[in-house]
Amino acid sequence: MNDDQLKGKWKQVKGEVQRKWGKLTDDDYDVIQGDAKKLIGKIQERYGVTKEEAEKEYADWYRGL
Repeated sequence: MNDDQLKGKWKQVKGEVQRKWGKLTDDDYDVIQGDAKKLIGKIQERYGVTKEEAEKEYADWYRGL
């Protein structure tokens, strides 16, 4: 799945994102709307990790889809 597909399937994968990153709020999901860069930024913000750590977490999760 590429980033365009993520946007297209956002409603389907949103539940998986919620299970993986439970600290994200409903408002965060409204902002993210399937945008990988926004998701990574929110992971970084909510979990207090570096951009690189957030990118790695996202990449690991993304590969598992």
